[in-house]
Amino acid sequence: MIGLEYILSLYNMQHIELAERLGIKKQNINLWIKRKQNIPKKYLPILKEMFGIEEEYFTKELTEVEKLEIQKEKLKRDLKPVIKNYEQQFMIGDMNDIIEVPIYDKDEINAIERSIEKAKLVSKFKQAIEIVDDHPYLDTFKLIVELLEKAQHEPILHKTVEALAHYCEVLPDWVSSGPEQDEFESELFEVFDDHNF
Repeated sequence: MIGLEYILSLYNMQHIELAERLGIKKQNINLWIKRKQNIPKKYLPILKEMFGIEEEYFTKELTEVEKLEIQKEKLKRDLKPVIKNYEQQFMIGDMNDIIEVPIYDKDEINAIERSIEKAKLVSKFKQAIEIVDDHPYLDTFKLIVELLEKAQHEPILHKTVEALAHYCEVLPDWVSSGPEQDEFESELFEVFDDHNF
């Protein structure tokens, strides 16, 4: 489903209504959605203004994350939320870092932000598994899934994962959940060193 079709369904707008607002025939909208014709560039800024959504989203096949991002933008327009405060979160990407994430006064916005983060994690997990066809560590992924299903609320799991992230230099040294974690990691790293890991 291309972006325009998804956006129209999200906004509960019929093709005829959009055509009237753009001053064109309904058939043009149908051709755009069926990808038999590209959306002329002159209409993209109008669509952006109309829906408050970046131009590139109207013409492409959307990922699940992009669909959620579009839903978030619609909610922002509808609810006009106010940022109450900020929360620090670890950001994984080209440069791992701590970022300030806004917390809104509307639960719907905070919920969709969380859904977006979960969808991004699922996508990254899928990519990690699909790096190699015959993945040599597929059993490790199975164990990770089992741990997430059965022990995700266990403090030892979180402490060990954070420690491994430091040990493998995924997490910068300056990012720590506290002195207790630092002590735990120090002792764990001694065990690693004793076994030549």
